[in-house]
Amino acid sequence: MSKNNGKSYTLFTDGGSRGNPGPAAAGVVIKDPKGKNLKKAGKYLGIKTNNEAEYQALILGMKAAILEEIKELTCILDSELIVKQLNGLYKVKSANLKKYFKTIREMEKNFISIEYNHVKRQKNKEADEMVNHILDDIDKRNEPKK
Repeated sequence: MSKNNGKSYTLFTDGGSRGNPGPAAAGVVIKDPKGKNLKKAGKYLGIKTNNEAEYQALILGMKAAILEEIKELTCILDSELIVKQLNGLYKVKSANLKKYFKTIREMEKNFISIEYNHVKRQKNKEADEMVNHILDDIDKRNEPKK
């Protein structure tokens, strides 16, 4: 049964890179229409730029929403660039980012409605914390042994 009862689910995503490019991670939180956490996921992405990590986080979150059979989705990102690109206000100039943009456009076909909104990092805390937790773990693993 699809989760489509006239109310939109909310997808919070964040991608980050330490160094640009550098070790990168994605964080995803899906909330139901009442604001309760439905799903949380994080992933280490390897060496990426910040913008690549942001796009990959959104793709990760959209895949999770599709698996949950969500049909109405509001995506919240703290990357103004990506939101403006997806809303058609900025062109995607980077060949590297065009493939992610194209993937998202294909994935959009799985939704009845989808929108992209920008918020400041403070309003995207859960996804941001997930990214930092993953990158902190990577940093610890790469520390020289004493």
